[in-house]
Amino acid sequence: MAGGAPKQLFGFGVVALLATLILPLFMPAAVQAQSAAPAPAPTSDGSSLDQGIAYVLMLLALVLTYIIHSA
Repeated sequence: MAGGAPKQLFGFGVVALLATLILPLFMPAAVQAQSAAPAPAPTSDGSSLDQGIAYVLMLLALVLTYIIHSA
């Protein structure tokens, strides 16, 4: 019995090696089952920044109009 153990381990190693090399060829989805998570959605689309710039420009126009008409 002790003489058969190394041959059985060698046979198992060959089968495991072949399975490791051949299985990904027939089942690529199983090999790459874990895909990267999608990127998170943006928290702001930039409209609030545009609105803030518009308010600053309107305030600047109001101040300039007041300075020009009061002079």
